[in-house]
Parts: sequence; structure tokens; C-alpha cells
Amino acid sequence: MNQPKQPTNTGALATLVLVFFFWGFIAASSSVFIPFCRTQFNLTQFESQLIGSAFYGAYFVGSLILYLLSSAVGYDILNKMGYKRGIIVGIWISVIGALAVIPSANAHSFPLILVSYFIVALGFSLQQTAAQPFAVALGDPSTGSHRLNLAGGVNSLGTTLGPLIISFFLFGSVGSGASKIVTVANIDNFYILVACVFAAVALFFTFSKLPSGKDDSIFESSRKASLSLSLMTGFLIVIIIIGQLTNIGKVELLAVTLVMILIILFSSYSSASKNSEGWGAMKYQQLILGMIGIFLYVGVEVTIDNNFGALLKTPGYITEAGLHDNEISKYISLYWGSLMIGRWTGAISVFNLSKMGKRIATIVVPFIAFGVVLVANVLKGNDIHDLWAYAVCIIIAIIAFFYGQEKPVKTLLTLALLAAFAMVFGVATKGIVSVYAFMSGGLCCSIMWPCIFSLGIAGLGKYTSQGSAFLIMMILGGAVIPPLQGSVGDKTNNMHISYLVAACCFAALAFLALRLRTVLKSQGLNFDEQIGGGH
Repeated sequence: MNQPKQPTNTGALATLVLVFFFWGFIAASSSVFIPFCRTQFNLTQFESQLIGSAFYGAYFVGSLILYLLSSAVGYDILNKMGYKRGIIVGIWISVIGALAVIPSANAHSFPLILVSYFIVALGFSLQQTAAQPFAVALGDPSTGSHRLNLAGGVNSLGTTLGPLIISFFLFGSVGSGASKIVTVANIDNFYILVACVFAAVALFFTFSKLPSGKDDSIFESSRKASLSLSLMTGFLIVIIIIGQLTNIGKVELLAVTLVMILIILFSSYSSASKNSEGWGAMKYQQLILGMIGIFLYVGVEVTIDNNFGALLKTPGYITEAGLHDNEISKYISLYWGSLMIGRWTGAISVFNLSKMGKRIATIVVPFIAFGVVLVANVLKGNDIHDLWAYAVCIIIAIIAFFYGQEKPVKTLLTLALLAAFAMVFGVATKGIVSVYAFMSGGLCCSIMWPCIFSLGIAGLGKYTSQGSAFLIMMILGGAVIPPLQGSVGDKTNNMHISYLVAACCFAALAFLALRLRTVLKSQGLNFDEQIGGGH
């Protein structure tokens, strides 16, 4: 007997989507704020990347604290309080962080700005942990992925508009060729607005008649997995202390950090394969590979962008004198717009289109999204004459999407190899061609998350929810890889060549795609054949 489908709570979903928008908005705004801080505080490129480390490190810390506390009490704390209340609490934490930026900037204290960004992202961590399952709960479970894709598309719109809007507040509404002296008042106005909007959304959630959002899943505590993740946290703290108290090179420290994270994850799986008791989801090799994949994916997605402002300002790269802070926003928005282009295209499959309709949409939708990027830049006052030719990169991406056939392994492998080539090509060239090559990394990254995520949690059974939480923790990659690239740029005094770090990350993702296929096939899970047969 077929049960009637549960209707979607469109009002609640619309409000929830606004939260997704602001995650992307604030995260992408860092791309403009980072080079601004580097100039204002006279920072090295490594030091400027600590903004990203504080932001993405908070996701790991927040998720880990929530998981460890739930393990200690024996139940899922977030599920007990309800997803709605979890989102509200998370938003208010972000409000506190946004307001804290103001006195930090007025005190001209970069460390306090880092603390403020950490608090903002700590709130985001709780919001994201609650909002993803809440989106599924706001309608029929069978259409939950549709709502997540919609939210992801709006999140990408936020990442596209974020750099342009913060550039407006910092540098004014003038065109890209103009210059404006930035004062603390500019920063104050922007973060007051951000705090007010967050507060308005929190109040709307509080007083609206929305479901609390809970599920009946049993919390799976895994003592040994908790110990492994705590060990990783402790190691990161030790590295930070060593970095502050010694003169050991930043490149060496970050390289050791990266290697140790990989060693901890692989040794955890090795121990779990001998005795699975107490390891929970981490006894599955696909999850370990998925955690490494998410770590590298988030790291490379963020590092391409966060270090790009410094590259654009380098004399001789795109112009003889290098670009001014207020001239880089259009290229930053193009990168995040590239992610939006790919995610809007990836969302086509959720609509009930004919085979021909889907093919046509796969060609048309990317250019509609590209048009949104161009219009946003025109409204900002940017000159877009050098952005039109980027359409060539979009055409190449469309061909790659068709070749991938919506098969996770094939798509991940294809895009990772294409992106690795683009990074190497970008390093070998200069000017707008090099800009296009680096920006096309956004097109390749755009649909990697669902590929890695679906492969990482495949076959986990009752540990699927726990595995998902562990994967989200690996957003930590955004805190490690960008400063690693920044320190390489500092040590070589060449931000251009530092993009080989991104090329290595993409090459590693291609290898992981092949390993995931092998591991899953050994368990009787051939995702590409199963998914391919369904289209």
C-alpha cells in the first residue's frame, strides 16, 4: 500500500534556504577580506590565511565537541533539542561573532578578528549540522535530496554575490578602476548589517510555527573513533603552539600536519580492520577515504580562492603593476560563480525532465548561471569585457559533465584530472588565460562534494549518520591547505608557483576516486553501474 507523500513546508524551507545563502555569502566574502587584512595589518601570505584557518577550523572543532558531548551523555544532543532550536542557537552564536568583529577591527587587532571569525563559523557549524537533516524533514523523505540541491544552489548564489557586496562596503560603489581609502567605519557598517540580518532570521525562526525537526535514529557511540579524532585535535593544538614558540618553518609544520592527519586516519582504519569493536563507522575503508577526500576537496576549493587575491595583486601577473584591493572582486566572484554554474547544472537531475530536456538544460543552465555572474558584476560597476571568453571553460566543463554521466566515480575522476591539468596550465601561463585556468577549478570542484559524500557513506548501514558527521568534520581541510599554499608562496616569494599545491590536491582526489571504486567493488557496491543503469 502506497502512503501519501508528505507535503513540503515551503515557508520553512524558504527561511532555511536564506541560512544556506549566508553560509556561502560569509565564506566567500573572506576572499576579499583576506587581502584587505594583509594590507591593513602588514601580514605575510601565511598569516593572512589564518582567517580561513579560524573559519574552517571552527567547523571541525564545533562538530567534534557536539559529537564528543553526545557520546558522553549517550544520546544525540542536537536531535534531542530539535533541529529548529539548533539552528536558532547557531545563528545567535554567529550574531555574537559578527558583532565581535567590530571592536576587534577598532582595536586594530588581527588576533581578535581571528577569534571573531572562529565564533561566526562555530555558529555555522551548529547550523549546518542541523540544517541538512532539517531540510530533509521539511517534506517527504523521498524528495529530501531535491530540497538539499535547491539549498545548495542558493548557497552558491551567496558565494557569488558575497565578494561583490563586501567589496561594495569596503571600497564603495565605484567601478573597479577607482580607489578608495578604507576606514574602520566601512567594516563596522558591513558587520552590523550581517549581525542584524542574522538576528532577524533567528527571530523569524523563533516565532514561526515550524516543526521542531527530530528523528528517531539511534545515536551510535564509538569510543575508539572518538579517541582518534581527539588525538587529531590534540596534535593540531601542539602544532599551533610549536608554530608560535619556535622558528620552525611554516611550510614544514603544515606539511607535517597534513601527513599526521593522514597517518591518524589510516592507522585508525588499520586498527579497526583487526578489531572493529568501538570504531563505529571508521571501520569502513570507504569512509576513511571519503574523509580524506572531503579534507582535500574543501582545502583545494578554499585555497584556490583565498590565495588568489594575493596573486592578482602581484606585479606582472595580470597587469604590470598588479591589481588594487578593490579591483579583484570580479575575479573572485567569477570563481564562486563557477561553483554556482556547476551546482545549478548538477541540480537538473532532480527535475522530472525527458532525456532530451535534460540534455538541453545541461547546456543552457550553465550559461544562465554565467549570465547571473556577469549581471552581478555589472551592477557592482565592474568592467566585464575580459570575462566573456570564460565561456570556453564553461563549454569544456559541460563536455566533462556529459562524459561523467552522473556516475560518482567517473565524474570525480574526470573533474579531478581536468582540474589538475588546469592548475598546472595556470602556473605555466600568465594574464587572463592563467586567470581562466585557475578559476575553472571552481567548475571542477562544483559537484565533487556529492560524489565524495555518496561514495564515502556507501554501505555503512546503521553507521550512515555517524559517517556523515565524520565527513562534515573534515571541512578541516579548509583550515590546513590554504595556509600551506600561502606559506609556500611566502617561502618561494612566488604566489604563482604555489598553485602547484592545488594541482597536487586534485591529483590526489583522482587517485582517491580509483581507490574508492576498488574498495566499494570489493564489497559488491559498484556505484557507477548502479547509478548509470538508473538513467
